[in-house]
Amino acid sequence: MNVHAIRAIYQFEMNRWRRTIVQSVAAPVITTSLYFIVFGAAIGSRMPEIDGVSYGAFIVPGLLMLSILTESISNGSFGIYMPKFAGTIYEVLSAPISAAETVLGYVGAAATKSMILGLIILATARIFVPYEIQHPFVMLAFLALTSVTFSLFGFLTGIWADGWEKLSIIPMLVVTPLTFLGGSFYSIEMLPGVWKTIALFNPVVYLVSGFRWSFYGTSDVGVGVSLAATLGVLALCLAAVTWIFRTGWRLKT
Repeated sequence: MNVHAIRAIYQFEMNRWRRTIVQSVAAPVITTSLYFIVFGAAIGSRMPEIDGVSYGAFIVPGLLMLSILTESISNGSFGIYMPKFAGTIYEVLSAPISAAETVLGYVGAAATKSMILGLIILATARIFVPYEIQHPFVMLAFLALTSVTFSLFGFLTGIWADGWEKLSIIPMLVVTPLTFLGGSFYSIEMLPGVWKTIALFNPVVYLVSGFRWSFYGTSDVGVGVSLAATLGVLALCLAAVTWIFRTGWRLKT
């Protein structure tokens, strides 16, 4: 394995992230903090507990997952789209670097950014809302797995996109609505029968549910099911990336 190539891509992406630290870190942290202030501290103090957890604490995993999903896709898509836009992608494709090494460099950097941002938001949430983490290692595992999975999904989005506007279509019109409808602010057990059944077709439900279990030991679906669903999405993304590099779709044409 060409470790030097992976490190070069990884460090380039991390250095670019540091140069835009205000946009990449400060903006999402401030935005999520406003959610904690409004829904956690203000509205949450007037809401009843859910599964024995105060409403402000209950929404912490959901809001954190919302930020991770959005930023992972954004980081993963922008990292590969810029070389396509600038035409430097051909230098990467012609270099003695395998597809796996290329993906490791770009996706590894995107996932690292998302994990750092997630930990910063988690620390910031403590200022506004008291919460506990019953299973910290499971929480970190879900955080890492989700960051990698959706950074890979963002990588696919960046390859698919042929214009700047398409980079924002998936996060804004697909991921954000699915996250809001995926139990970030409520338990799907609160939904009427038919809507609860429909909600179970939303993959974000399983992500949020498993992540919330690591905090409070309570979830809408089993933690094993949540883990299996996340691994299933990861497997689909890996299969799609393998096909793209094998055929050169949107990379060589």
